[in-house]
Amino acid sequence: MRDSFLPSPCAVQMSRRAVLGLAAAAPLTLAAPASASPELSAAAPLSTSLGREGAPMAVGGERLGLSGVQVQRAVGLPAKLTARSWLVADHDSGEVLAAYNAHHRLAPASTLKMLFADTVLKKFERARRYRVTDADLADVPEGSSLVGVKPGITYTVEQLWLGVFLRSGNDAVHVLSHMNGGIAKTVAEMQAAAQDLQALDTHVVSPDGFDHEGQLSSAYDLTLFARHGLKNADFRDYCATRTADFPAGGGETFQIQNTDRLLTGAWGLGTYKGLIGVKNGYTSNAGNTFTGAATRGGRTLVVTVMHPRPGGNSVYEETAALLDWGFGSGATTRAVGSLVAPLSEGGTRATPAPAKEPEGASGPEAAAAESGSSWGLAGGIGGAVGLLAGGVYVLRGRLRRATAEEGNRHRR
Repeated sequence: MRDSFLPSPCAVQMSRRAVLGLAAAAPLTLAAPASASPELSAAAPLSTSLGREGAPMAVGGERLGLSGVQVQRAVGLPAKLTARSWLVADHDSGEVLAAYNAHHRLAPASTLKMLFADTVLKKFERARRYRVTDADLADVPEGSSLVGVKPGITYTVEQLWLGVFLRSGNDAVHVLSHMNGGIAKTVAEMQAAAQDLQALDTHVVSPDGFDHEGQLSSAYDLTLFARHGLKNADFRDYCATRTADFPAGGGETFQIQNTDRLLTGAWGLGTYKGLIGVKNGYTSNAGNTFTGAATRGGRTLVVTVMHPRPGGNSVYEETAALLDWGFGSGATTRAVGSLVAPLSEGGTRATPAPAKEPEGASGPEAAAAESGSSWGLAGGIGGAVGLLAGGVYVLRGRLRRATAEEGNRHRR
């Protein structure tokens, strides 16, 4: 699942070893996706729990289950966001400051690797060494992004995780999964971890986030994964690493660079002040996804953006804009929900129940006046008119994405 990098005069200069690294990580093939667009399978209900009166309530709070922008104080909120779903949260308190379709289930692409790390990272010491076999790489999906893992070479666990976080290497994911007892076991453990984290929008099909029918998550769940992962020192270290040397065999190495453009300042973007990670993703079916975290003035915010307009730096620009808002006007706004605690840490269990799927409304115009309305900008849309509008948008969106991505089968 490789990002489609477009040349830019502002791109960072790459060393000869970095170029060799990219060559080593070239896709196996440029095959078509393994299945139809995952969002076609997003028929399952939103994750909900029971409120005080026993009525269904979205995990994290009632307002997070509603369509449209949810915010108590919209002053300064970016006005031209195109993402189909986004969320801004305080890492320490867990308060959700603003959100748009927080529980809308969408294909996560490689941001699902955050859950993979949450599940597997603590199992192996960083210094442990492992000799890769052909069998470890036999089930890597065609068209995957690769860091350049080769059979017969011995890697440390630390090197494999750098391959996961920096280059989104599905080959490194599969090696670690086989070390963990196999793909099926790892997927089952990831699903169990998602349940413990109360990420009930998430359905895991593969550990790498590659396109598979039914593989879904949400902005809310991805933010849960990031928040949980950032509490681990190794997770935080890996996702903040910009470059690293990766084994090439025969005692040689090549340089790998992080594909997080806000972290490296690549492809026409400057580095985002205070950014500490965490994970980006792209497939031609899923589009772009990104969860980013930054610290300023002793405060850490986490932002997830899913499926903005295709191409360019949209997912990074919209993430940066939401972080700016969170550190600025958002610092004084009241929360509209919360990131729930894991069950294993004393969290109150959320119970899935039928709930309304968010409309496929277009990106929010954040010029909403300060309002206590639960529906935010989507208020007043209901009945047959709302359903028709949502259906038309979804159809148009799929046609636009199909046209925009035709011929670009590279994935991350």
